[in-house]
Amino acid sequence: MGFLSNKIARDEVKPGDHIYSWRQAYVYAHHGIYVGEGQVNHFTRGDGQETGTGTFLDNLVVSSSLNHGDTPCPNCGDRTKVGGVISSCLDCFLAGGDLYVFEYSVSPAIFLAKPRGGTCTLGASDPPEEVIHRANFLLRNGFGVYNVFKNNCEDFAIYCKTGLLVANTDVGRSGQAATMVAAASVVLSSPLRFVAGFGSLAVAGYGMYCASRLVSDIGMRWDVSKVPVERLVADMDDLAGMETKPEERLVTDMAGMETEPEERLVADMAGMETKPEEKKTS
Repeated sequence: MGFLSNKIARDEVKPGDHIYSWRQAYVYAHHGIYVGEGQVNHFTRGDGQETGTGTFLDNLVVSSSLNHGDTPCPNCGDRTKVGGVISSCLDCFLAGGDLYVFEYSVSPAIFLAKPRGGTCTLGASDPPEEVIHRANFLLRNGFGVYNVFKNNCEDFAIYCKTGLLVANTDVGRSGQAATMVAAASVVLSSPLRFVAGFGSLAVAGYGMYCASRLVSDIGMRWDVSKVPVERLVADMDDLAGMETKPEERLVTDMAGMETEPEERLVADMAGMETKPEEKKTS
């Protein structure tokens, strides 16, 4: 693994590592957690599931599993239409690409020296056993709905490694998403229009890009908190329940309205029939 490249050989990967592989000619990277025995837990967009962007990314970010055509993987089977948190063999995860390891606890200088986001963070990783526990727990219970900006494969892997959640969900923990937002903010930023000269414009733009990437990193943000994976899943279940309760409550209320009068009538009739006899025997 070099200074600018995080590429590693397969025999170098260790359980608990956050790994990734580039897709679509280096347009984006797919991330996951290596849990050992040749298996990777990763968060994917299911076939036909919207990414929620309303942009070209909806067409670009297709299923992150390897498409074997008519010959499914002998280890994983046909996973092309499976979404959510899944477990795949390393071959299916890489999808023909190279293997890279995501770095943690890097210095600000190293972080900014890497021109693209989504390869390292200033944040610290938890021990491998905690990382694997989170990855396996989320494999069984899910990680919510996939969204390329707010809740993607890199967000999943970073949470597994750190246990950190971002309070502001406009942009998640993902370095790739932060890079896109930083680049867009430079292009659209009004102060740059008043900078004289192309050279000054380039320097100012790159400075804003670097600053935006740095303050968006999980290791620098103030709006993060450590959340146990069990609580994360419970909160997601509660949120899903809150979203479905209005319909459920309507059905329950309608059912109650239909059955309560009959039940009350039967109870009243039973009371009227039994009360005189009870009085007589007494």
